This record gives sequence, C-alpha cells and structure tokens, in this order.
Amino acid sequence: MAARRPYLQHLKSSNDLVTPYEATRAGFVALALEKNKRATPFIAQARALKAAALAIKTPDNLLTSADLWPALLTAAGLSDKSLVHLQEEDRTWAISELIQTFLIPAGQDWVEELVYRFLLTRGDTLGGAMRNIGGALAQSKLTRALISSLTITGRDYQWLSSKTNLWTPMSDDDLDIEQQLRGLCWRNRKRSRTLIYNLTAPMVKSNVDLCLFNCSPQDLVGKKAAKAVYSSPELYLALGELKGGIDPAGADEHWKTARTALHRIQQAFSTRERAPSTFFIGAAIEKRMAEEIWYMLQDSVLENAANLTNDDQVASISRWLCGL
Repeated sequence: MAARRPYLQHLKSSNDLVTPYEATRAGFVALALEKNKRATPFIAQARALKAAALAIKTPDNLLTSADLWPALLTAAGLSDKSLVHLQEEDRTWAISELIQTFLIPAGQDWVEELVYRFLLTRGDTLGGAMRNIGGALAQSKLTRALISSLTITGRDYQWLSSKTNLWTPMSDDDLDIEQQLRGLCWRNRKRSRTLIYNLTAPMVKSNVDLCLFNCSPQDLVGKKAAKAVYSSPELYLALGELKGGIDPAGADEHWKTARTALHRIQQAFSTRERAPSTFFIGAAIEKRMAEEIWYMLQDSVLENAANLTNDDQVASISRWLCGL
C-alpha cells in the first residue's frame, strides 16, 4: 500500500501535516538569526561611512568627496536599482538635497544623521531580501536532504551552480553547496534523473518550484537542447510546490497559491495524456490546510506531501524523489 501511496511512509493522518507551535517558534528564530547575519555587511558599511564622514569638517564638503557618493546616494534614499535610471545631474541634485534638507539642519549631529539615513535605506534593501529568504532556506533544506539520501545509498550526483551555470561532480567537500544549487542529477535504476528548481515549464506557462526529469545534464546543454527537454511532457517524472514561509498568518495564502499551481500543472499534462507525480512541501501548514492536503492525497490528486519543519517527513519525501 505504501509503495502506491508513498505518503503513508511518513503520514498517518492529516494531523501529522500540521506545523506544531515549537516548529513555528524555531522558524521565526531562524529567520531572525538569518536577518541579523545578512545585516552584518550593512552595519560594517555604516561604520566605515561614519569614520570617513568624521574626517570631513562640514556637510557642504561632502559634494566634493567623490569616493563617498555611493554611500551618500544611499543615504538620500536611492536604491541601487534606481541609480541605473538616473543621470549625473540627478545624482548631484539628490546629494545636494540630502545635505541642505537634512544634514545641515542637524548641526553638530550631521554625521549621525547621515549614518541613520544610510541605514534606513539599507534596511529596505534587507527587507526586500528577507521576503525571499523563506523560499531560499526551504530549498537549501530540501537539497541537503536529497543529497543525504543519495550519499547514504552510495549514489554519485552532479549539481548545477546558480553562479556558473555549470554542472559539477560531487566531492567530499560539499559544505554549503545547497546555497548556490539550482539543479541536481543522479542515476536511479541505470537511468539519469535531473531535478531543476524554479523552472518555467512551457506546458504550464508559469514557474514550477521543482521539476524532476528523466534525462541527464548532458541533455540540457545548450538553450536549444534544454528547450527540447522542457517542452517534452513525457520526460517529466514529478512536479512539486515548495513553500518555506513559516508565518501562520500567511499559510492559507501560500497553500492557495500552491494548490492553484498544482491544479494548473495537472490540467496542462492531462491535455497531453500525461500524469507525472505531483507533490507539496510546506513549512506553515494549519489544520484546515492539512485536512485538504490529506483528502487530496487519499484521492490521488496529490501523490506525496510533507511538512518542511519535520525532518523525518523531509527525509522520507526525499527518498521517494530519489527513487522515482
């Protein structure tokens, strides 16, 4: 029974899918620690800016301090993306306004005013990055579980770097590779299996968090070859949604998005007389969500599901994926 219903390897009822309070608390703490970690470079930049500004007598002299202009533009409230669209005169005007409107009126405290405003803009940058951190952490956790499943069964793997876009063979030193990995390949029953993250599947016409293919990395070399694989419904073995947000307040919205995506996937493949496995992995799963997911599993609308905060469930669904 478990072979045909793989979720029964780690789930006995819908209650097993519900995220416990302890996991929610741990998730919030992990996000807070990650936020502080990512804020460290900005704090160091602010300290460097303060030291440089203290060597300048008055705010008016900042206009002639060309090496400080990038930091001054940040303090003026301009993001790195916005600077691409601004001319030199626009940048000069922004810095002049910063000096005249905020720094000069601050009197002797103008350096502190400058640093505070610099950090305010950098805080927005950090906030934008943190909005995507849940997904990144979720992908890293699942990837490490997949690599572990392959390693303990003695199977070699290759991984696709998001930085170089090159496939790299496994090595003994695999520390932190999950942070830059966007694809994973291994062999199962003498056939190659390739998992690609965040792919816009041509049949679905939208992003899919996880796509498992019956192909090798060599089949994906070159845009033309990759497009041919991605456009072949028969090569898709499984497609899944991965939601790493831990906040219970957003759980229902994440599930609605995932459910819609999974339905779209099933419709797209059914019109091509194909039915690859579909699965869902989420960090924040409330009771009503869990019940709906459980019914979908029992009705074979979904083939597998797991709560990302439960290590045993993640290990089980990873073994299942590696065995397809």
